[in-house]
Amino acid sequence: MAIKEGWKGRFFEDFEVGDVYQHPLGRTVTESDNTWFTLLTMNTNQTHFNTEYAARSEFTRPLVVSTLTVAIAVGQSVTDITQNAFANLGWDEIRMTHPVFAGDTLYSESLVLEKRESGSRPHAGIVTVRTRTLNQDGDEVCSFKRTFYVYRRGAPQLEGLFPTGKKPLTGDQGPSHP
Repeated sequence: MAIKEGWKGRFFEDFEVGDVYQHPLGRTVTESDNTWFTLLTMNTNQTHFNTEYAARSEFTRPLVVSTLTVAIAVGQSVTDITQNAFANLGWDEIRMTHPVFAGDTLYSESLVLEKRESGSRPHAGIVTVRTRTLNQDGDEVCSFKRTFYVYRRGAPQLEGLFPTGKKPLTGDQGPSHP
């Protein structure tokens, strides 16, 4: 039986300046997402949850909380750029360039700007990317630079994470119960 490894994300060696990663998962933002995020983050600006208040603004309806938009963009990028990161070093130049509303579907992509060896951590390197998020119409809704530590391939910190089963996995066993 051969074990087929799944996608393990990119390691420091895999990043090349100029590469663009179009992150595979789009995300439609719902009214519930926006309401929950305002509650979780204690954001009391009524523009995000009071339709009467928001109706008086130039947008005429509730805006999605900007930090939710950034959180979705970061989450969308993980599979491609930070699956193997162990520390974010900074977010810079965050720009909210177009309003986001419930019902919008967001897509993100990242451009590798810089990479360098770590002087203090031989098992890792430092990568900087610019990420932008587009809505379903192709309007850029936000962008930011992000710098992070990412493991090198074969870093000892990543060895042996998946446990060994006490019994082998076979196709002829029913549900296992202790």
